[in-house]
Amino acid sequence: MAAGNLDKRVGTADFIEIEEIDTLERSFDSMAGQLKKSFETLEDKVKERTTELASANGEILALNERLKEDNLRMGAQLDIVRQMQQMILPNPEELEIEGLDIAGYMDAADEVGGDYYDVLNTDGVVTLGIGDVTGHGLESGILMLMAQTAVRTLKEIRETDPVRFLDALNRTLYKNVQRMNSDKSLTLAILNYSKGWVSISGQHEETIIVRQCGQAERIGTMDLGFPLALDEDITEFISPISIELKLGDGIVLYTDGIPEAKDINKKQYGLEQLCDIISQNWHFSAK
Repeated sequence: MAAGNLDKRVGTADFIEIEEIDTLERSFDSMAGQLKKSFETLEDKVKERTTELASANGEILALNERLKEDNLRMGAQLDIVRQMQQMILPNPEELEIEGLDIAGYMDAADEVGGDYYDVLNTDGVVTLGIGDVTGHGLESGILMLMAQTAVRTLKEIRETDPVRFLDALNRTLYKNVQRMNSDKSLTLAILNYSKGWVSISGQHEETIIVRQCGQAERIGTMDLGFPLALDEDITEFISPISIELKLGDGIVLYTDGIPEAKDINKKQYGLEQLCDIISQNWHFSAK
């Protein structure tokens, strides 16, 4: 039996009939028969399972091929959105505004990010927009493009009142997000500069006002607005403020990608360190 010969039986005619041995003989013979039957059944089940696995493996291979095609198609779509985001950023010539020194930079951590910034100069009023859509990916990128287009449109129709400006912007984005059946929203701050004064409206990261000597003043925006595309009417939350800027003063705007960046020990860069670096280098150009 140990050698695999399950047809072998214990009993022979030469043995003396002893009741205990006879019982043991029948037990071994019964066990041998059961093992043989089990092995035969097991072989059939293994064959059946092998066939099933081969069929499943074929389906998995086919699914993997479809997933590769879908990934390539999605990657191409994301690449198009990413290129569109880069294309609508202000070019260097637009940042050359008399009396001002302006520089901007954006580098998405993923294929498509939800960050937004713009610099628009209309009738002597320079509008700075800075925002961050929740999450990353296609939906976030598309909402960012919508925000840029809507801000540009409102500037072109000469809408200067910050409450009406953000209200119209919010209603546009809110209705589009509802149509998309999405839960995306964005923080957005709008700054309008003219003749030494800057007004700030909208909820986003803190605005950093830097004085000529390099001293950084952090302006919280939690009470200046409300995240966009969350609610249809946010007018009661919009409360702009105005700050005077003198020669040598300036503004630093950013998204959370900078203060929330982590080092190898998972420690965040932090806003205080950002302010220190700005103060130490304020004597350089904006770029």
